[in-house]
Amino acid sequence: MSKKNFFITTPIYYPSAKPHMGHAYSSIIADIFARFKTLEGYNVYFLTGTDEHGLKIQREAEKNNKKPKEFCDEISNTFRNLTKILNLSNNDFIRTTEKRHHESVKEIWKRLKESGDIYLSKYTGWYSVSDEAYYDEDEIETVEGKKTAKASGSEVSWVEEDSYFFKLSSWEKKLLEHYKKNPDFILPKSRKNEIINFVEKGLKDLSVSRTSFSWGIKVPGDDKHIIYVWLDALTNYISALNFPNESDSLFKNFWPASLHVIGKDILRFHAVYWPAFLMAAKIPLPKKVYGHGWILSNERKMSKSLGNILDPIEIINKYGIDQLRYYLMKEVSLGNDGNISLENLTNCINNDLANNYGNLCQRVFSFVLKNCSNKIPRPKKLNPIDENLLNELKKELPSLISLIDKQDLNAYIKKVVNYSFNANKYFNDAQPWSLKKTDAARMNTIIFTIIEQIKNISILLNPIIPISTNKTLNTINVEINKRNLDSINKIDILSHDKELQKIEILFNKVEYDS
Repeated sequence: MSKKNFFITTPIYYPSAKPHMGHAYSSIIADIFARFKTLEGYNVYFLTGTDEHGLKIQREAEKNNKKPKEFCDEISNTFRNLTKILNLSNNDFIRTTEKRHHESVKEIWKRLKESGDIYLSKYTGWYSVSDEAYYDEDEIETVEGKKTAKASGSEVSWVEEDSYFFKLSSWEKKLLEHYKKNPDFILPKSRKNEIINFVEKGLKDLSVSRTSFSWGIKVPGDDKHIIYVWLDALTNYISALNFPNESDSLFKNFWPASLHVIGKDILRFHAVYWPAFLMAAKIPLPKKVYGHGWILSNERKMSKSLGNILDPIEIINKYGIDQLRYYLMKEVSLGNDGNISLENLTNCINNDLANNYGNLCQRVFSFVLKNCSNKIPRPKKLNPIDENLLNELKKELPSLISLIDKQDLNAYIKKVVNYSFNANKYFNDAQPWSLKKTDAARMNTIIFTIIEQIKNISILLNPIIPISTNKTLNTINVEINKRNLDSINKIDILSHDKELQKIEILFNKVEYDS
């Protein structure tokens, strides 16, 4: 029986400046889903990358006295390095300056032109260089004498230039039909309603080329025009699969995408423009687009002017990557804006990781070293308390899978952490240290049971804190190919003949520096 395929993507990041917490958050979310589906037995393809064209990039390069490609090479590399720092499991890193991407974009343009969905006219209206987005009059406000986009707060300017247009208006009905037939296409539901309302108000044709700058992919057959950066950027999801070669194994196996993970601020591009482009080009639509909320600091969106930016790399260097991954997923309910702070981070590390999961592993493994010849003992018959501990988790496995499929990471983590609390309580209540001389067989059974549960908890936490859980699974000699959900339902995975590997402290307690 062949494996099911699962294709997941992060947003295509715009490298006009160094990566921030929002980039880290999106990437970690996608990585957790990718890792979980791998544990579940899926053949997973995980994509991230950088969107490197447009006026904003061109201007930033000029500010730094660099050519656009030189500037992009440097900044894109910081995003590529971030994938390593975040310990992402991505299969590919796409850059929109790559030849493979250019070929895909030109093919999309060709198909849209041939379908009659592109025409030449003149664009007059408001444009944000920062957002690389067009805005209607009712989406603009005046703040301190400057015209800004209501949604983002970015400055807009009035643009008048020749432009190619995409007949977005003609896809209004089909988009609404798709939303209705596929209720999970846009998640969470609150965001879906926003998009439906936007489309129902009526769609205007979309300007898809610019003539006021030169950094981008030229319109085939008309070198004066540069293809609109979002038509260019969105195509990355298929250019990484070797489109337009639709017979290529990557494209055949992984398109349509299972899940696009994006921030809510770019949902319109992914849930309106992208499916319309694909429909016009006669390419299947992705299955699901999830628009997560923003990461806030001190209840406000992070910005340089407010001085509330939390640098993910600085935090990782100080506290650890698993610590940050766990905290973001535990603290922030996916789909909503979430406030984070270093004080809450330290509390989370100490309470959930050091005192709970980390402490459980350390206590049990140290006990085995001192009392069981450093080997997992063979159990006698499990009593009802032992069975209840193990069966509680096993019975919940289908619901845990369901929580992941619903993108409810917050609820998933809380459930798994509760198993760890219960395991600690089981160990304390069973008091194996008191049985060594009086009932060694019972002591051995308790130790086997608790290590079996540590194995199960570690597998379930592996997508979130992979480094720490792999250390645990290494300690108890669980083979790499057995670190999957199937092993949770098996009680014969653990080796009784091998000594435990080196016991490491997984999480040190930390202090909050106010």
